[in-house]
Amino acid sequence: MRLLDIMLAVYILVLVTLFIYGSNCFVLTYLNRKKKKEKPANMSFYPKVTVQLPVYNELYVVERLIRKVAQMDYPVENLEIQVLDDSTDDTTGVIQRCISELRNEGYNINHIHRTQREGYKSGALRNGLRYASGEFIAVFDADFQPDSDFLKKSIPYFSDPKVGMVQTRWGHINEDYSFLTKAIAIGIDGHFQIEQNSRYSSGLFLNFNGTAGVWRRTTIDDAGGWQDDTLTEDLDLSYRAQLRGWKLVFLDDVVCPAEIPVQINAFKRQQFRWAKGSMQCTKKLLPELLSADIPVFKKFQALVHLTYYTVHPLMVILLLLILPLNFLASSTFTTFFYLNFLSIGTFGPITMYVLSQHELYKGWKSRLKYLPVLMFLGTGISANNTKAVVEALLNRKSTFQRTPKFGIEKNTDEWEGKKYRLNFPMITVIEAGLGIYALIALFFSLKNGSYFLAPFLVLYVVGYFYVSGLTVIHSIPRSVYPKLAPPAAE
Repeated sequence: MRLLDIMLAVYILVLVTLFIYGSNCFVLTYLNRKKKKEKPANMSFYPKVTVQLPVYNELYVVERLIRKVAQMDYPVENLEIQVLDDSTDDTTGVIQRCISELRNEGYNINHIHRTQREGYKSGALRNGLRYASGEFIAVFDADFQPDSDFLKKSIPYFSDPKVGMVQTRWGHINEDYSFLTKAIAIGIDGHFQIEQNSRYSSGLFLNFNGTAGVWRRTTIDDAGGWQDDTLTEDLDLSYRAQLRGWKLVFLDDVVCPAEIPVQINAFKRQQFRWAKGSMQCTKKLLPELLSADIPVFKKFQALVHLTYYTVHPLMVILLLLILPLNFLASSTFTTFFYLNFLSIGTFGPITMYVLSQHELYKGWKSRLKYLPVLMFLGTGISANNTKAVVEALLNRKSTFQRTPKFGIEKNTDEWEGKKYRLNFPMITVIEAGLGIYALIALFFSLKNGSYFLAPFLVLYVVGYFYVSGLTVIHSIPRSVYPKLAPPAAE
């Protein structure tokens, strides 16, 4: 077989696969029309709840979190708070001082400090369960601020004995901080308001998002407990529980605000962990999932859900093939497959994000001006996530790297000069190189008359240059360059 035939075959296969993933967003958007509006049974009493707060070097946000949880409107005799502290810096001192004050006020709050970070977050949660007295376990990451009525709104759903976990929707503390946070906020909204809602209302597999949720203690034990052989212990436990027959609930009307990453290096680290962990879960859970006695559609949706991050290496492969095919194949043939597959699938995620804004915000139209930034971000992050997927497929081990939080709440807050600021990641060189490659491919596509390729190549060019350029800017000390003003709050 000629090299051209092989390249065309790979090209077509990649396009078809991307079409499937993109079009599945249309499916989830369609399923979103029948959201569940069920009400839980009224509870005459409130069971014992243990709130676990896993933290690791969270100097700027840990006190805010602890005090927010302590303010929950829940019977104090049935509320236990565990601060699961793996910190190696001054965070531990802040926790000790804060807990001492709250204990004097009558709160049942315990500080569990590990000097060895075995198992990372999942290890901390697992260790905390050894001392937990609650029938239900709520988990909040350090950057979250649950409302006082969080438990009273979520616990009643456990009146159904089949419910093993309740996940709530993430809100945003600092979405107005920059174009980056605006874009990320839209992406988060799409995931929760459309994806999670649709999976829940249609009886599909969904996942605990690692925070802002409550587990039934017996569900965790029955599913095998917190395990640390993947970087996404939340996704892993969610699927193991559902394969055991437990029901997971998603509440779109209970919102838990969180801090969005303000440094793109932090966002890239977060995405890397999620992408690699998802593929690790796929390898771990796929045999059991495929053999499970569940409907084919449910099984297919679970497979798409687990493997979704493979779209990023597929996007990179697609870009790398475009330039040689411009020279070796006819522009008519190449354009045909873009027209029939990629162009349609591209609008799937866009439709999902637009609908999420329409459902959540009165001034939703004005928010759509940040949607192109999200598209550039999604394309530009593909090299970073491709590395994560490849590492997972090759069984390369890596540590659980937390997403830095800086306590950013207002537009005037600064993260420069604070601890935890991440340095320049070397993947940025590859991102910039791919941007140059896409620019060359765009030039020859236009020269050869493949005009239909131009919009997609522009997306690659701008996406890679945006991500790599912003990474460089966010890696340089603020004293070297003037502050970039964030967009005005609306």
